[in-house]
Amino acid sequence: MKNIYFLSDAHLGSLAIPHARMQERRLVRFLDSIKHKASAVYLLGDMFDFWNEYKYVVPKGYTRFLGKISELTDMGVDVHFFTGNHDIWTYGYLEEECGVLLHRQPTTLEIYGKVFYLAHGDGLGDPDSQFKFLRKMFHNPFCQKLLNFVHPRWGMQLGLSWARHSRMKRADGKEEPYMGEDKEYLVLYTKEYIKSHPNIDYFIYGHRHIELDLMLNKPIKDDKNGNELHEKGRARMLILGDWIWQFTYAVFDGEHMFLETYVEGESQL
Repeated sequence: MKNIYFLSDAHLGSLAIPHARMQERRLVRFLDSIKHKASAVYLLGDMFDFWNEYKYVVPKGYTRFLGKISELTDMGVDVHFFTGNHDIWTYGYLEEECGVLLHRQPTTLEIYGKVFYLAHGDGLGDPDSQFKFLRKMFHNPFCQKLLNFVHPRWGMQLGLSWARHSRMKRADGKEEPYMGEDKEYLVLYTKEYIKSHPNIDYFIYGHRHIELDLMLNKPIKDDKNGNELHEKGRARMLILGDWIWQFTYAVFDGEHMFLETYVEGESQL
C-alpha cells in the first residue's frame, strides 16, 4: 500500500518571497523523494501566488515544479490540484499538459476506507465581507473573461503585484497565528459541518499557513427532534502549514496520518 500526500500554499512566483528559487527547488526535491512511495498527491491550493492561463499563453516560470508533477502523473501517481484564492484562473492547461486532476470546490472522497473532506479553505466560514466580495468577483466568469482581455504582460503584473500587496499588509508578510478553537473560522466551520456529516474521518485544509492538528467529536443527532444525544467517534482536522517557511505536509499510509516537516536528507515518510 502506497502513501497519500497532502500539501498546500507554496505561492510560487510571489514577488514577496526573497528565496523563491530555493523554495521551488526544495518543493521539487520533496516531490522527487516521494515519487516511488506515493499513490496520490493532493495539492490543496495556492501552489502559485498568481496563475492565469490565456488561450495560447501560460505564466512564465515554474518549469521545475510543472515538470516534476508531469513526471509524477506520467508514472501513474494521481496528482490532485485544488484551486485556491490565488490560482483560480486555470482553464485546462494543467489538466491537459501536466495530467493533474482539477478540483474547484471542496471534495469529499474515500481513501483506504476512510472518508476525507478536502478543501483549500478560503471562503469556509470566513466572516470578512471584503474577502467575500473579492472571492465572488474572482470566481465570476464575466470578470475572468475581462481579465483575459488584458495583455498577459499587464495581466500577470497586475495579479502578482496585487498578491504581493496583499501579503505585505501583514506583519513580516506572514499570516496571523492560530486564533484558538473558539475563533479560528475553519475550526468553527468544521464543527458546524460535522454535525450533518458525521461520517467524515479527516478534514484537511490549506489557506491559513498554520500547522494545526485537532481532534473533534462527532455528534450524532438521532431523536425525532434532531437533538444531540451522544457522541460517536472523533474526526481529525488538519491545516497543512505552507511551503514558504514551514515546508510541512501530511501523509496517510492507510492506517495512520502524520503531519510532517520536510527536512532534506532526514524525512522518511
